[in-house]
Amino acid sequence: MKDSLLLKAYSENDFKRIGEKLLEQLSVHLSNTINENNSKVINWNTPENELLFWQNFLEKGNTEDFFNEIIQRTTHTHHPKYVGHQVGATAPITALTSLVSSFLNNGMAVYEMGMSPTAMERIVTDQICEKIGWDKNARGLLTSGGTLANLTALLTARKAKVSHDVWNEGHTKPLGILVSEEAHYCADRAAKIMGLGEKGIIKIPVTVNFNMDVQKLETAYRQATENGIEIFAIIGSAPSTATGIYDDLDAIGDFAQDHNLWFHVDGAHGGAAIYSQKYSYLLKGIEKADSVVIDGHKMMLMPTITTALLFKNGADSHGTFSQKADYLLNDTDHEDWYNGGKRTFECTKNMMSLHWYVLLKFYGEGLFDEFVTRQYNLARDFEKTLYSHPNFELAVAPQSNILCFRYINEQLSDSELNHLNSKIRQTLLEDGEFYLVQTKLNGIHYLRTSLMNPFTTITHLKGLLEKIKTVAKSF
Repeated sequence: MKDSLLLKAYSENDFKRIGEKLLEQLSVHLSNTINENNSKVINWNTPENELLFWQNFLEKGNTEDFFNEIIQRTTHTHHPKYVGHQVGATAPITALTSLVSSFLNNGMAVYEMGMSPTAMERIVTDQICEKIGWDKNARGLLTSGGTLANLTALLTARKAKVSHDVWNEGHTKPLGILVSEEAHYCADRAAKIMGLGEKGIIKIPVTVNFNMDVQKLETAYRQATENGIEIFAIIGSAPSTATGIYDDLDAIGDFAQDHNLWFHVDGAHGGAAIYSQKYSYLLKGIEKADSVVIDGHKMMLMPTITTALLFKNGADSHGTFSQKADYLLNDTDHEDWYNGGKRTFECTKNMMSLHWYVLLKFYGEGLFDEFVTRQYNLARDFEKTLYSHPNFELAVAPQSNILCFRYINEQLSDSELNHLNSKIRQTLLEDGEFYLVQTKLNGIHYLRTSLMNPFTTITHLKGLLEKIKTVAKSF
């Protein structure tokens, strides 16, 4: 038995030795990235070469090098020049709660498989509901990402608003939702998973500022109804993913009430602005929503994937999934908030409430206020900097920490500029000093920054513009 691989896999001495070494490596990495001792955000490699490296490592690599190779060969979100995707630079303490969650491995489908994290989940979601402006009837849950949360919210909306029981009887007539044409693609995905089809996704055009044109809602609703489609929900973006622009939630909420529609707010990215004393006005009307999604792993410094799904009427969340699993869940005559498997798509989920709770316990709500406010302020400073550079054009004035711009040259056509900006982005990716992404708006190719790092400054962003100009002149 002394040579057993099982015993080796569970060796407390190996766990302590490897763990202490890894903690030291991550601490050094944190210091090096924040202080820019690591010169690159990303060490770019092609998919084929990266696959080959890890195939070879599995056969010949030294186990002692495993974690260090991962650190070196991934994108460094804690680097101030990381201005790419909407994934945050995690607060280091949440790496420790991730460790605890993975090690204890309480699945949380039923209360006895997650007593502490279930209680924490109730506490943090109640607090968020209160912050939104709802009363004590509101309830929430945590789930694995914004896409799953949005799907769950729409399933709840269908259960609450559609006249027949689709969950048990299937579709008996065409159903539809209203959503901005700039909404996140997961809205389309959720609608198609639910069987609404392309015709059931009623896209509302946007204004020149890329938010939903609420003046077009009545016409779209009437046309869909005349075509035999029963509209049951409307989604407001807070904000849209590509541009970071907030929909007029107040107006959308009024429309939903007037037409007896479920009002869902996809606040996966910017719902965290409820914590910002300066920018909470962007969410005016969110209290009218029937459901709201907020990602902890975007603007709240938590690891992926940690998402809150909140309901104005907590009873709605208990009716979404009516399915018996007698070996796990018992019927009760009171609110069964502590058996999460009744309210989530997942039958098992990790102890993500630990991340939310630990940040509130150690730092309080002020941490979220400071972070959101800082990043939104930074986007406005970057906007002013861009206006002072004749070689750059802004897509739209920022409302959040997302900002889209492009390099311009008056001698080039739009199609040539599209090609040039695409080449600039690819060159920056391969260079690795900065990391940003790209998007297309009305056929125009833009460079896109999400200012997710609390150590990014306007000096870094000015350096990015100078780098872009240098790259552009090399073509």
